[in-house]
Amino acid sequence: MKNKSDIILNSAEELMCGMSNPARDITVDMIAKNAGIGKGSIYYYFKSKEEIIDAVIERSYSLAIKEYFHSTDKQSGTVEKLKTLFRSMLTKEFRDSSRNVILPLHVQDDLLLHHKMMMTAIKTVSPILMEILAEGQADGSVHTEAPKESAEMIVAMLTFLLDNSFFPADNDSTYRKLRLYANVLETCLKTEKGSFDFLFQPPEQ
Repeated sequence: MKNKSDIILNSAEELMCGMSNPARDITVDMIAKNAGIGKGSIYYYFKSKEEIIDAVIERSYSLAIKEYFHSTDKQSGTVEKLKTLFRSMLTKEFRDSSRNVILPLHVQDDLLLHHKMMMTAIKTVSPILMEILAEGQADGSVHTEAPKESAEMIVAMLTFLLDNSFFPADNDSTYRKLRLYANVLETCLKTEKGSFDFLFQPPEQ
C-alpha cells in the first residue's frame, strides 16, 4: 500500500504532466482533489505547493539514478558506466514522456521551474558522474584535474542545451547538438575518439 506522501506526489505529477496544467497554475486544492484526500492532509507532509513540485522533480531524477545503479550491477569500465548513466538520464529526461514528469516540464514556459530542474539534475546526477570520472582518472580512461567541477559542468550543459524552453528544436537540431556535445566531452576529458558517440545514436532496444 502506498503511503500518503507518495499519493500526494503521484497526484501532483499527474497534474504536472498534463499540458493543460502548467506547474505554476496547479494548486494544493487541485492536488488534494486529484488524490482524493483532504487538503489538510497535504500540509501534514508538505509545507507548500512549491515543496511538492520540488519533491516530484527530485523523485524523477532519483528514479533515473536508481535505474543507472540497477543497470551497472555487472558492468565494469568507465566508458560503459558513463554510457549507462547518460542513457538513463536522456531516457528519463528528454526522450520518453510516458516515463515521468521531466519531459513535459521542459516545454513549459516557467523559468523558475527550469532553474529548479537544472539545479536538481546537478545535485542528483553530478555526485555519481564525479565518482565515475574519478575512477576513469585512476585507470587512465578519462583525464580531468577536477572531477567534481567537470561533473557539474557536464550535467548542467546537457540539461541546458536540451531544454526546449531555451532552445526550441526539432529532431535534427537535437541530433546536431548532441553530436557537438559528444565532441566537447571527448576533447575535455581526453578520451578515445568516439567514446561519446552513443549520445547521438538511437537508444539500444
